[in-house]
Amino acid sequence: MRTSIYKLISDPKLFKEQLLIWSQQFREVIFLDSNDYPQQYSSFDCVLAVDAFTSIKTDQHNAFEDLKQYQQITKDWLFGYLSYDLKNDVEDLQSNNFDGLDFPDLFFFQPKKIFLLKGNELEIQYLNMCDDEVEEDFTDINLHTKQVELQTSVLEIQQRISKENYLEKVATMLTHIHQGDIYEANFCMEFFAENAVLNPLDKFFKLNEISQPPFAVFFKNNTQFLLSASPERYLKKEGELLISQPIKGTSKRFLDPILDEESKNKLAADPKERAENIMITDLVRNDLSHTAQKGSVQVTELCEIYSFMQVHQMISTITSKLDYQYSAVDAIKKSFPMGSMTGAPKISAMKIIEDLEETKRGLYSGAVGYFTPEGDFDFNVIIRSILYNQKNQYASFSVGSAITALSIAENEYEECLLKAKAMREVLQ
Repeated sequence: MRTSIYKLISDPKLFKEQLLIWSQQFREVIFLDSNDYPQQYSSFDCVLAVDAFTSIKTDQHNAFEDLKQYQQITKDWLFGYLSYDLKNDVEDLQSNNFDGLDFPDLFFFQPKKIFLLKGNELEIQYLNMCDDEVEEDFTDINLHTKQVELQTSVLEIQQRISKENYLEKVATMLTHIHQGDIYEANFCMEFFAENAVLNPLDKFFKLNEISQPPFAVFFKNNTQFLLSASPERYLKKEGELLISQPIKGTSKRFLDPILDEESKNKLAADPKERAENIMITDLVRNDLSHTAQKGSVQVTELCEIYSFMQVHQMISTITSKLDYQYSAVDAIKKSFPMGSMTGAPKISAMKIIEDLEETKRGLYSGAVGYFTPEGDFDFNVIIRSILYNQKNQYASFSVGSAITALSIAENEYEECLLKAKAMREVLQ
């Protein structure tokens, strides 16, 4: 099926850049970069997959069943995304909000060419039909250099929900919480630019540079792009082990080390942020229990603080062992979408979110990642991400925060602006 060739790379950081620049000639590209972030469950430092041999593209209807069949028949590497709106395939829900991006709800492809980098060891896996191109490609990759791009058009970034409207909507959500309809919900808003002409690769390099997250993604499907600086893992499968790492709780970073440490400690001790995180941890435990071997669900980390370039975050880690009667895709379907992006109870929260938000989420708060030939997988949560439809010149990014009984609308609004900072900076 595939030929594997191994190479030693003397400068992995430079090679990653060259690899991504070289990849732009292909119609389908996915580049995953962990930015050397210290993390327990990392399989690779960087992966590039290009050029679809086969692919699947579908709307929400029956999407998980179609993906399951595709994955079980192909038994190969598959790369792609699950949009948030696949919730409608899992539950009796709908998505009727405005959609300026118009991406398919689900897209996966089986690449002809894959590069897997760990440390300075590179594994190249090509389908046998094109394995005679390895050496030529490898030489070509090493010739590429980064060009400095000059921004041609000035983007006018607009906010879909005004501040005044945002505060009103949060008040409505708090009413739902006080009535007992939900305990918590993640409420999001979109920033967008029309007539946007931009260079996606250049923007990705800038976003990754200022964020350096563990789950960075550059994704291209012809004229549709995702540039992601996600710090969050949705779900990973290693053999029978499932790992989910929801993020709930954010605080600002400071250049002054004393202020920065204070901000971090304040987050760790904040009762509101801890309550948010514990509620979502409980939700994820419940999600994983649907496919878990009896008694195997465990919280291995609760409310740990992780520091990223822009923000400190509170992260918990929940693991389970997959019951043998369930497939890889079942594990995803039974826990999708990620609890940190929905709320508790999950279905009520998703309904209320849909009513109050003004944009169809699409890829935002969905997941992007891959399946291995053995049926393992790793997916991030699509946050801190820019989405771009080159054909209709529409660029978009969304941000959100968790609304609980202790939320102060004004503070939630500020948290959204803090999360939007990196994407806004990159686009302008």
